[in-house]
Amino acid sequence: MGTIAENIEEIQREKAQAAERCGRNPEDILLIAVTKTRSAEEINEAIRAGVTDIGENRVQEIMDKYDKVLPVKWHMIGHLQRNKVKYIVDKVTLIHSVDSLRLAETISREAEKKGVTVPILIEVNIAGEETKFGLSSKEEVISLTEQIAALPNLSVKGLMTVAPPAKDPEENRPFFREIRQLSVDITNKNIDNVSMEILSMGMTNDYTVAIEEGATMVRVGTGIFGARDYSKK
Repeated sequence: MGTIAENIEEIQREKAQAAERCGRNPEDILLIAVTKTRSAEEINEAIRAGVTDIGENRVQEIMDKYDKVLPVKWHMIGHLQRNKVKYIVDKVTLIHSVDSLRLAETISREAEKKGVTVPILIEVNIAGEETKFGLSSKEEVISLTEQIAALPNLSVKGLMTVAPPAKDPEENRPFFREIRQLSVDITNKNIDNVSMEILSMGMTNDYTVAIEEGATMVRVGTGIFGARDYSKK
């Protein structure tokens, strides 16, 4: 691993190469730096190296770091509890992890109170893993999307998935392909207040494969900051 700045440069280079391999514009793919357990100093180093968007897994970490880091767009990428929504609804650019109507209703209600419209993604548990959140059947995803679309102060912008851990990133290609196809199927339904412009998929291990299969946002933590040291928490 190099410095944070060197790692970011390397990821941007690999991102561009992956985009070019499948005839896409690298500018259309956003790198989100995942900053779980990272200090404000480390995050600021990443921002100074060109990162514009960061992703947090926990509401508490957003709250703790919000005023300590340079101007940046915040993404909520972890499981969101309904009782925590009010703290971040006007702070985040995008909530990636909406997996139930009850959560969407809470976001809608809190967004209305704050006078904001919140862009969200529907979380899909594409491999049906028991340890993960998200909806695992295509029918559930489409049904939830239709229900959420009717709520005020919300805007459905696409889908998010966390693929299974894999030794070979190629193993996750079919999952990314399936998400892409699901986004096309939803687009074809022409649901009001729903666009499928964002596919948030791919992490440190498999983001280049995700890009080749249509990812518009990739979430990279370890690749930027190195392995996490959980003893600090």
